[in-house]
Amino acid sequence: MSGANASPTGRSDQEMSKSRRNQILIGLGFVIVLGLIIYSSMGLAKVNCEVCVEFRGKTSCRPAYGTNRDEAIATAHRTACADIAFGRDDSISCTELTAPKSARCSE
Repeated sequence: MSGANASPTGRSDQEMSKSRRNQILIGLGFVIVLGLIIYSSMGLAKVNCEVCVEFRGKTSCRPAYGTNRDEAIATAHRTACADIAFGRDDSISCTELTAPKSARCSE
């Protein structure tokens, strides 16, 4: 081995400490990003709506959250249509051309 500061792997103590520091910084960065995602998603959903849609003889009711009433209704409408519309054409017809049968919201 070369020198007194060499480890059994052949890397110096200084190289090992830089590697360890980089691992800690990457881990810390990951935790910060994850925390920001969780924090931002919790504060955005302020309105809860349940929308029922009737399409081709089938009915589906689904809840959704949104930052405002219109967004929550649109999301619940799309989710309800996903349950009862099959294929691209049906999905477009249900979400774009079919009005909700009912919508109930709370803040």
